Amino acid sequence: MSKWQIPPAGGHMEKADGIYYQNMTNLEVAERLKKNDVLLLPVGSTENHGPSAPYGEDTYLDTRLCEQVALATGCTVAEPIWYGSHPYHHLGQRGTIIIPEEILADYLCYVFAGFWNAGFRKIIVVNGHGQDYVIPYAIHKFGKKWQGPAVILYTHFWNCAKNELETKDHGGPYDAPFIHADEVEQSWSLALFPEFCKQENAVTTHAYPLLPAGHINNSAETGAGPIKWYNALGSVAMECIVQPEGVIGDAKKADAEKARKGVEMTLDYLEKLVNDIITKYPAGELPPIDMMTQRKREDIEAVIKGPNEPGGRHIYTLAY
Repeated sequence: MSKWQIPPAGGHMEKADGIYYQNMTNLEVAERLKKNDVLLLPVGSTENHGPSAPYGEDTYLDTRLCEQVALATGCTVAEPIWYGSHPYHHLGQRGTIIIPEEILADYLCYVFAGFWNAGFRKIIVVNGHGQDYVIPYAIHKFGKKWQGPAVILYTHFWNCAKNELETKDHGGPYDAPFIHADEVEQSWSLALFPEFCKQENAVTTHAYPLLPAGHINNSAETGAGPIKWYNALGSVAMECIVQPEGVIGDAKKADAEKARKGVEMTLDYLEKLVNDIITKYPAGELPPIDMMTQRKREDIEAVIKGPNEPGGRHIYTLAY
């Protein structure tokens, strides 16, 4: 029997239960940092997902996963990033809020810096949206700008359980490949936040590829084709023209049980990742300074101490 609660008994974003950073006092955070200084940062989107799923679907996929991992490991979750970057073919879709790539990357970079300054120097970005071409850029921009010791990692829920997002003919539970707000994504939503879903309103639509099959992979980077879906322009039609419903696929086939194993695998992996990081670098410890930067050691040691400690400084004395 799984130790994970699927579906969870609601979310924690407005609960004073020690999961979310924004719901804690500075004294509570100080105590947390003594035990576990890993932070989970959910990054999602506000996007049209059709009549059966909420606009915040991508974000809730993250938060509901992160909350359970925090309960199991003692790490902390940041309130999510609600607005994301989108590829060209998402432009104009009603209800989808689009942030330019460079703005989102800068924003994330400074979020990393702020949490680093607050004492969370081990950050795991958990993404529930398709902005895979932006988040790695933000991570490396942070590294290049501040050049200090940190652990910042990025994963997507679909990378933690890729086989369980496959079609039946590839060993997975689904009839069709994962694209958007379809059988796959709606099944995960039913498993993680059924209270926001209206399955009775589910619809079926179709994909409109503009190139022959066998070249472009699908939303989970599975299926035929070596070219990632976000490394292409002109491969699919614009959603506001051909899928104004906000769905690409058959959301009517969604079932929480289809997603259960994948959700469990994702939770297992994220729990292991947090525990492995905190085992390698216990609270307060970081990768060696002399292996991560050529800045002056005294400058790095000062910002590691932090702005309120004797001899310490804030991170923005290095760069802003």
